Amino acid sequence: MRVDAFDFDLPEALIALRPARPRDAARMLVVGPEDGSLEDACVADLSDRLLPGDILVFNDTKVIPARLTGRRRRDDSIATVEITLHQRLAPDEWLAFAKPAKRLKTNDIVVFSEGLSAEVLARDAGEIHFRFSKSGAALDAAIAITGVMPLPPYIAGKRATDEHDLSDYQTYFANEPGAVAAPTAGLHFTPKMLAALEARGVKFTRVTLHVGAGTFLPVSVGDTEDHKMHSEVGIISAETAAALNETRANGGRIVAVGTTSLRLLESAATAAGEVKAWTGATDIFITPGYTFKAVDVLMTNFHLPKSTLFMLISAFRSLEEMQSAYAHAIDSSYRFYSYGDACLIFPKGDIS
Repeated sequence: MRVDAFDFDLPEALIALRPARPRDAARMLVVGPEDGSLEDACVADLSDRLLPGDILVFNDTKVIPARLTGRRRRDDSIATVEITLHQRLAPDEWLAFAKPAKRLKTNDIVVFSEGLSAEVLARDAGEIHFRFSKSGAALDAAIAITGVMPLPPYIAGKRATDEHDLSDYQTYFANEPGAVAAPTAGLHFTPKMLAALEARGVKFTRVTLHVGAGTFLPVSVGDTEDHKMHSEVGIISAETAAALNETRANGGRIVAVGTTSLRLLESAATAAGEVKAWTGATDIFITPGYTFKAVDVLMTNFHLPKSTLFMLISAFRSLEEMQSAYAHAIDSSYRFYSYGDACLIFPKGDIS
């Protein structure tokens, strides 16, 4: 499909720079089972939209302070470089996006702080393969001290990162360090909200997908068939897979909290819809025409024009329906992107 088909005009004023407080006070647009069925609701009312026996799937990845600023010295030349880590390859190796990447070449050394440096092993356009001077837990500790929270560019370009982002940009479920972007649909959940869902008879489980900075990269090709997704590493335990398959067998629905959970579940599902345990990378790219196997309902935030995530939700319903839903959201001043409001999407014919 043409990428331009997924474009829309978004007023800059609707880009949320801070989250709702409390988190579950965010608005939620419900895209119902019937064509054109839209309802304005609140995230705190999610329990009223789900059924006993449904299961929510959260991504428990934890965002690390993955944005580092360093100096590259080459002979008498010194250049400042900012990098954003996006995929770990080994205990001491990361892939990262660099700005400006043209200042780096193979064998360069970038010094980030006293005791922390990295060698450029390879470069592919703006993506750099680094080997760090520390490894494993020692590298993690050094990054935690040296790095800053990697807010998305549409926020970081408008204000500085501050101490509030250290907690605001982590979900309640964040437990497994490794992401460089938050699974933002999970940012809305609070203990009070979880208690209401549990009282409703809704179950919970967790998967891990370490979200990479590639999620913010624009689609630069003209046709979706030519786009190459960056891979991300994920884990689904055998226990989680069993809980999901049991839910389906008992007539319950699998509700993915966020596109990250959805992408991992769909990567691990068989053609018959059985979810298998999973450990490894996925570069699944979902566009209209895709047949969903594992996920029945999706809760997500509002996404960028021409992004792979807007393509994904357009596959979950249809491009026309999601264009209509987004037009309603814009007309109704919903807040967009990572710190913005939510959208709860049911498939056509759902019994919700």
